[in-house]
This record gives sequence, C-alpha cells and structure tokens, in this order.
Amino acid sequence: MMTASPAATRRLHGRHAVVTGGSRGIGAAIVHALLAEGAHVTIIGRHREALDQAVETAGAPSSLFAAVADVSDSAALDRALADARVRFGTITIMINNAGQAYSAPIRRIADSDWRRMISVNLDGTFYGCRAVAQEMVAAGWGRIVNVASAAGLVGYKYVSAYSAAKHGVIGLTRSLALELAASGVTVNAVCPGYTDTDMAHDAIDNIVSKTGRTPEEARAELVALNPQRRMVEPEEVANAVMWLVLPGSEAITGQSIAIAGGEVMR
Repeated sequence: MMTASPAATRRLHGRHAVVTGGSRGIGAAIVHALLAEGAHVTIIGRHREALDQAVETAGAPSSLFAAVADVSDSAALDRALADARVRFGTITIMINNAGQAYSAPIRRIADSDWRRMISVNLDGTFYGCRAVAQEMVAAGWGRIVNVASAAGLVGYKYVSAYSAAKHGVIGLTRSLALELAASGVTVNAVCPGYTDTDMAHDAIDNIVSKTGRTPEEARAELVALNPQRRMVEPEEVANAVMWLVLPGSEAITGQSIAIAGGEVMR
C-alpha cells in the first residue's frame, strides 16, 4: 500500500497564504509556522532588503515569494497580490499583520500622525480583506486573520490613535465574518498584548526618551500590564493564528482572541 509523502501529510499542503508585514516579528513567526505546515507563502512589506533577508532566513525558496507594497496604498497592494497569484495561485489564507504604533498625549497628535495610524492599521487591513474575500468565496474555503491588538479591546493611555485603529480592525473583523459566514470563509482577529518585537522595543525607547526612565524601568512598565509579568513571544501569536487557519477551526469566526497573559479585557 502506498503511503502519503511527508509533504502531503502537512495540513496546509498546497494552500497559498499571504502575510503582510511578514519580514520580522509576529509576521515572520507566522510565516515560519505556515511553511512548516506545507503552505506556499507570499510575504508583503515595504522594504525589499528586509523581504530578501526574510526569504533567505526562512530557507524555503520554492515555497516563499516576496512582494513589495505599502498596505496603506490599495493599488500597490492589489498589484503585489496579483503577482503573488501568478506565482502560487488562488489566495485562500490572508494574514493582515502589517501595522505601526505611535505614542503621544492626544494634544500632541498631529493630523498626520492620526492619519498614518488609521491608514496603516485600519485601511491596510480593510484593503487586504477586500482584495481576497471574493476569490475565497469562489473557492468555497478561506481563512482571514487580522492581527489587531489588546489595545483594540481596551484603551491604553497615550496610544489613542493606534487604539482607535485597532478597535476599527475588530469591528471590521466581526462585520465581515457575518457577511461571509455561509461561504466557507472564516474571519477572526488575534489581539496580542505587548509582544517582544521591534515595535515593543520602540515603545520602550519612546518611554525612555520622554520620561527619563531607564530601559529596564520602561520595560517593566509595559510588562506590568500582563498578569504573567512578561512579554508575549511572537511564536505564541503565531500558534494562535495557526489554530484559526488549520482544519478543525471551521466554526470559529468573528472572534477577537486576546493573547495577553490573562489581562482583563473590560
């Protein structure tokens, strides 16, 4: 009796997944997890050098494609996704992960700062969802996961623009999940607390520069929000994402899952 090849036994064998902001941090962890389950993966980011480094690090050139685009530019994102389809075919997994954070009291948030937070974090997620929803419906199967934030479930002080954008991502997720509920496509969000990535390190640097605290004190301030008294690891977020895209999660849609060490989500 013939046995299945190792590749065929991987649970996402032959699926085409797209990860925006996939060159580092949470995005890179998700990319590695998808590749391990046999998916073909397209990563999208703004900087070619960072994308090329991510492809080299992943060590899976035949299963990985990188395209340059700013997700806040819908035309550029559409072009990148068109190139991705030429390479790997229909997109059935979309991870809208690209994002930026900005911290300041509201009186110091310029119009441009507000617009940037909305454009990257909310508009970019909307553009990604819109670009793939119809082909997933046509395929009768699809998984959209939006990487939001614990700040999208509760308000954090001094990040009102970022928090507003992430609240918007959660609203978008819930509405789209209902719209596509009968189609075989699920739409969910994961909401990490402070995660040990460059974004968190930037937040620490910002606290240090504005308050005069030491890096250790600044890190402790962020860690204190997590009842486990630690930062979340990128791989922990990737594990949650994989649970939502792997077989067996068909009934899970419209959810916003906190990955924040037990932080109370009021």
